[in-house]
Amino acid sequence: MNLNYKKYLDSFDRLNDNSANFIGLKPLPSSLCVEKCANELLELMFPGRCEGTAGQSFQDIITHQLHAVKWTLSNLIFLSFNNECDNACENAKISRKNTDKALELFFEELPTIRKKIKEDAQAGFDNDPAATNLHEVILSYPFIKAITIYRVAHCLFKAGVPILPRMLTEWAHKETGIDIHPGATIGHSFFIDHGTGVVIGETSVIGDNVIIYQGVTLGALSFPKDGNGKIIKGAKRHPTIEDNVTIYANATILGDIRIGANCIIGSSVWIKEDIPSSTRVLIQEPKTNHREIKKELQ
Repeated sequence: MNLNYKKYLDSFDRLNDNSANFIGLKPLPSSLCVEKCANELLELMFPGRCEGTAGQSFQDIITHQLHAVKWTLSNLIFLSFNNECDNACENAKISRKNTDKALELFFEELPTIRKKIKEDAQAGFDNDPAATNLHEVILSYPFIKAITIYRVAHCLFKAGVPILPRMLTEWAHKETGIDIHPGATIGHSFFIDHGTGVVIGETSVIGDNVIIYQGVTLGALSFPKDGNGKIIKGAKRHPTIEDNVTIYANATILGDIRIGANCIIGSSVWIKEDIPSSTRVLIQEPKTNHREIKKELQ
């Protein structure tokens, strides 16, 4: 069989104008390395969750994992910064300097990040009657994986690291079905029950002690544009959810609106306006029809 590869080769602009695709460009973070980093981060936050650690002292285990995360994360952050630069020689120095700053910020924030993740896990146990113990939540609940990776990615996002934060949260999205943009701001004791289909947009702000169920969308209603009709990147376009709010399955909350503290948002509602504090929002209960099923005549 003689196969003609020419049409496929012709689809690569790089063959013609040196402008596209990844081979030959400065190295980028690879998906496999991002996955490795994500699992190392999970192991760092919950030692023993991903791999056996018998025969070592607890301090040795944590120290080893810190070194592993530092090494992997350092390489990925450097590649992310360096890809943004034009002058390879000079910008490699700048990229290394930016990498060191981002790593310093990350390790400075690491105790706070882990404290928040522990609070998230506790919120999962406290708010789910099906949870038998905290270990079950940590080892099996998908939101733990999603929120752990989000909180790390959010720290890197704030440090100005390009590419990598989104790659990390998209890995968690693939693993769990929970899509949290690293730019979102999420408070303490956050719990996502079940989780599949949850979407939390970039400029969402979520307060403390918030519970979200599967299928919830915190999305944008519209995209602000500049005078040339181009989307303004980073403009606030997603909801703000205040403290102690519960949002039930498949609710859709859109736009730069505010859901006040202590609200209960019922399943399948569609919200595009502010909701005052301590309000219950429900759709009208549908009517049901009951009709006897008659046996067919023989």
